[in-house]
Order: sequence, then C-alpha cells, then structure tokens
Amino acid sequence: MLFSALEPALQTRLRDQSPLRSFGDGQFIQYRGDMADGFWLIEEGTVRVGQHLHGGEFRAVALLGPGDSYGELALFADTPRIVDGLSRGPSQLRFIAGEPFLRLLPEYPESMRALLGALSHQLQDTLSLLAGFRRGSNPARMAGLLANMAGTGSRVVVTQQELAELLGVTRATANAALRVLEQAGLVRRSYGALDIPSVEKLRAYSLA
Repeated sequence: MLFSALEPALQTRLRDQSPLRSFGDGQFIQYRGDMADGFWLIEEGTVRVGQHLHGGEFRAVALLGPGDSYGELALFADTPRIVDGLSRGPSQLRFIAGEPFLRLLPEYPESMRALLGALSHQLQDTLSLLAGFRRGSNPARMAGLLANMAGTGSRVVVTQQELAELLGVTRATANAALRVLEQAGLVRRSYGALDIPSVEKLRAYSLA
C-alpha cells in the first residue's frame, strides 16, 4: 500500500531493477513465516492476502489489486511475514528487494516523510475498521470493509464468498448485508464486482 506514496523518480528506479513475475490462479506468492527481505508491488491482477487455518481452509483478510503493495511493514520491522499471499486469477507482480530499497530511500527525503504519513493513515483506517467490526451491525461492517477496499476508486472487484471470508460470516449473511446497502443506494451489484457511488457516504454509514 505504501509504494504509491513514494516520489515518481524513486518508483521508477525501483521498478527498473525489479523484473515482472507472473503467477497463476491460486499460486502462492509468499508464505507466512518467510523472512521479509523485500515487498511486493502488484502490476496486474488481484492478490488474496490471509492465513491458512489448521484445517487447511484459507481465510482472506484483504484483496489487493494493481498499484497496491504489501509486505513493507514486515520489512521495516525485520520480522517474519504473518500472512500468505495467493494469486486470484493470473497476476503480475514485482518483488522490490529490501536492501536496494532501504539504500535508495534516504536519497528521497520527501518519500520518507510521505511514508510516515501513509503509515499513519493506514493505522487510522485499520483502527476505524476494527472499531466498526466490534460495535457495528453486519451492514455497517460491510460498509466499512468496502470503503477501505475502494480507497479513492468507485468499483470493487470481489465475490460475495470473498466478502463473507473477509467479514468472517456466512455467504447468506454477507448477501443480506449487501442487500441493505443496495437498498440504501450505497452500492450497486454487478457480476463479480460492486459499484460504489460515494465512498464517503459508505464510510459515514459504517460509523453511524
């Protein structure tokens, strides 16, 4: 998520030294427990991030798309990764190696300040989402989840089953929550995607 905060010149340098890697549907991109020696930048496709439960079931905690990056926090903290990453359909990513990234970053002080700001916003969004999950109804929780997934966009490519996994509810419960949001004019459903007329109204609904 943090790559987009970097200055364009630094983004270009990092991309130039990080070849594209292709992954097929369901293929592992990273494993929980791996040491973080870099982070991933999604150029095409979608990545499901989450953990495999003891029974083998995969429980997604986020769906990421083009322009998103992930794994930076483990790199900064020098800790093992806490999630698995699986390709959802075909995808193309770049692995941004940690050593050159950390070496180049001090040359771009504006990027360092922007990273701090992006980290702060990310923490605030996470805390708001968790607070909503603890106190909110299922439609409110769904609204908060979709608002975070949409970011500044107006369309979220996701299935009802994936939304159910992300919320930790059944598919029927997720469908009922979506129906409430649709009746309120906050989302429009289409095959495999949701259109968001106003992310701000959706976020306000989640906090009401």
